[in-house]
Amino acid sequence: MARHRFKLGDLVELTGKSRLNAPRQPLEIVRLLPGTGDEPEYRIKGPYEEHERMVKESELERYKE
Repeated sequence: MARHRFKLGDLVELTGKSRLNAPRQPLEIVRLLPGTGDEPEYRIKGPYEEHERMVKESELERYKE
């Protein structure tokens, strides 16, 4: 199992195709998931969103203000 690059509470933003349907905003890592294959997954949530999203690590980068 691959190690997670991000930890709980980190602020991240979506990259690539994942960014197309989402406003640019900080998203908080709220849960670490084992993922499938060699890539960890995360549950993330924006400050004004009601629901969490599940994303692969390759879809995230550290949030830059």
